[in-house]
Amino acid sequence: MSTYVPKDGEVKKKWFVIDAEGKVLGRVAAEAAKLLRGKHKPQYTPYLDCGDHVIIINADKARVTGAKGDQKMYYRHSGYPGGLTEYSYNRLMAKHPTRAMFLAVKGMLPHNRLGRKLATHVRVYVGTDHEHTAQKPEPYTF
Repeated sequence: MSTYVPKDGEVKKKWFVIDAEGKVLGRVAAEAAKLLRGKHKPQYTPYLDCGDHVIIINADKARVTGAKGDQKMYYRHSGYPGGLTEYSYNRLMAKHPTRAMFLAVKGMLPHNRLGRKLATHVRVYVGTDHEHTAQKPEPYTF
C-alpha cells in the first residue's frame, strides 16, 4: 500500500473570511496559518500547497493582551550599518494597521519557498470591505 499524495488540480481551494474584531492577534494569525497550510484538510501534505486563501477583515480592531501594545517590538533593517529601526506595536498600528497582522501570519508559516508562496494567499484589510466578493468567500468562525 502506498501513501496518497495529491496531484496538481486535485486540491480544491476555497476562500475564507476571518473577522478579527475583538479577537486576540496571535489566535487569529494561528487560525489563518492553519487554513493557509491546509492542515484542516484530510489530504494535507507538508511539502505541498494544499491550503486555502484567507481574507482577514477588521485587522485594526484585533487586540493584544497585557502590556504588549508598548512592549512588543517590530524590527526592520535598511541594510546599512546602524540601519536598524524598531517600532512598538502601538506605533506600527498607527502607521500601518494591517502590517502587524500580516507579519504575525507570515511568522507562523514555514520559513522557506513554500512559506513565501503561502504568504501571498493572505489578504488583510482594515475595515469590513474587501474586493474579493467574486471568489464567494465563506465566513470562518473558530
